[in-house]
Amino acid sequence: MTSIRESMRRLFTPIKPLPAGLYHRQALSGAAYPYRLHLRLDPDGNGALIVNASTILHLNQTAAEYAYHLIAGTSPERVAQEISRRYRIERRRASQDFQDLSQRILTLANTTDLDPEMFLDFNRSSPDIATPSIPYRLDCALTYRLPEGTNPYFAPLKRVARELTTQEWIQILDKAWSAGVPHIIFTGGEPYLRDDLAELLIHAEENGQVTGLLTDGRIFVDASRLDAILNTGLDYMLILLDPAQEQTWEALTNLIAADIFIAVHLTLTLQNALEAKDVLVHLSEIGVTRLSLSSADSSLNNTLADLRNQAASLSMSLVWDLPVPFSAHNPVALEVQEDVSAEPLHRSSYYVEPDGDVCQAQGSDLVLGNLLSDPVESIWQ
Repeated sequence: MTSIRESMRRLFTPIKPLPAGLYHRQALSGAAYPYRLHLRLDPDGNGALIVNASTILHLNQTAAEYAYHLIAGTSPERVAQEISRRYRIERRRASQDFQDLSQRILTLANTTDLDPEMFLDFNRSSPDIATPSIPYRLDCALTYRLPEGTNPYFAPLKRVARELTTQEWIQILDKAWSAGVPHIIFTGGEPYLRDDLAELLIHAEENGQVTGLLTDGRIFVDASRLDAILNTGLDYMLILLDPAQEQTWEALTNLIAADIFIAVHLTLTLQNALEAKDVLVHLSEIGVTRLSLSSADSSLNNTLADLRNQAASLSMSLVWDLPVPFSAHNPVALEVQEDVSAEPLHRSSYYVEPDGDVCQAQGSDLVLGNLLSDPVESIWQ
């Protein structure tokens, strides 16, 4: 009787989830493709696997455990033993399921431009439709200062009373990492005007966070400045292109020759619309393969659509989900709309201003809290 009672108890007792937290795996140095995996386990056992900071897979409890063991480097034999014991399934089935999921994840991590739904049979949901417990990415505006010669009208300095110190930004990076945020983008203003940019990049990389930099790139005409940034472990850059700025073109040449993932952002304006097609051709000729496009004027929407088609004909991939620094060439800075709702949206990313205030997005006047002084739970919720 005791044996039957114990068997029934085991059968109907909920399986205790693995400890909630953020787990990280990075390809070994010198690997052909430098992939990164971040697994965020929720208290209920479900998880989100972020692949190369670009693809998010929402996993049930069992799949999340398989992903955990993949990241931890657990042997297949041990995984089969643990899963079989915890979920009361055959060890052979557990072993096969682990191998199948691991192979699909690593294929996705090591293959560029692969649709996980079409090629790997993953059920993919949009991170903006799903409700993440905390964001997957923070867009950190280190400063709203702009390079000398830029019209000061376009620097939204009045939005903040001060800039955080180096140590305060480090506190925010650590707080975000502890909360489970795997992806940090440094933006502005112009982030390279901060003397501590390299230090902050290094700290985020040491945490294990994926790092991006949004910049006009002009300082990278200086090879020593470029080497200093690349040596931080920076993962990618988005270059804000002013077609009339020769320094940016020169810097782009240096960046393309370097070992760094880059994309170029072009904001279509009334001033550059006529030459925009030639700009795309030139970008393609010098080796740019990833492009972000926006328009500062609704009258240019048809032209923008033509440029998107032209980019496709030039085999350029379009990038849509990265922010753009506040500047004269950023439509958000030109036309900041008032918030239409007082309720915070559940988003996959949030925007942090130079004083630590957190907004739903760049240009929003709805402040959700301050990441330096407020508990993260009160901000996300």
